[in-house]
Amino acid sequence: MNGNGNGALEGAVVAVAGAAGPAGRATLLRLAEAGATVVASDADAERLAQAVDAARYAHGGATVIGDTVDLLDLNAAKAWADKTEKEFGRVDGLVHLVGGWRGSAGFTESDPADWALLEKLLIRTVQHTSLAFHDGLLRSDRGRYVLISAAGATKPTAGNAAYAAAKAAAEAWTLAVADSFRKAGGDQGPAAAAAILVVKALVHDAMRAERPNAKFAGFTDVTELAEAIAGVWDRPAEELNGQRLWLTPKP
Repeated sequence: MNGNGNGALEGAVVAVAGAAGPAGRATLLRLAEAGATVVASDADAERLAQAVDAARYAHGGATVIGDTVDLLDLNAAKAWADKTEKEFGRVDGLVHLVGGWRGSAGFTESDPADWALLEKLLIRTVQHTSLAFHDGLLRSDRGRYVLISAAGATKPTAGNAAYAAAKAAAEAWTLAVADSFRKAGGDQGPAAAAAILVVKALVHDAMRAERPNAKFAGFTDVTELAEAIAGVWDRPAEELNGQRLWLTPKP
């Protein structure tokens, strides 16, 4: 183990999808700190470059690169996975942080256009990254597919119908990935794992600065999320595969 408590990440190659936001920034920093080579992607090239530069600056000598990838294009996702494995010789993880939210005042105010957007952001990107990275993760001795989900998928509210349904679908797809890993492992058990980290919502320093009196009860700080993401490599694949790991109390 290294001094950061993530020896399993030393020398690992981890791809992070949706890396330009606050959660992505925290995750890039944590993975780089643990000794991983980090390959980040986002649709926003400028914000991605800033996130990559911040991680490189914080951890001198860390290999952190950014690729602008359209994850709504399956072929582009596959090209990203192939390029990553070819360049670094392996791929040990895909962390899915692509997000988005739309809600309404109540159920009857739900707008089908919100579903059209969220289906792309929250489901199709999961489909494409998992299909693209599946075989590479199986070739790894520590492959991990990590989905960040929301408690609302388990207990939807009237005004969050589209968001909760999209998150639930993304969870179901990820559990199918886990079953594929289980079947590939046969009697010896899975060598790779797909897992879901569940939060109520995320909070970061800028949010606290904007709303100094807010409690953010049950929210998960992005640095805590990053720590939990890094921690999945410390758990055996057989124990982790197909699990929902709750970072907030279950509803």
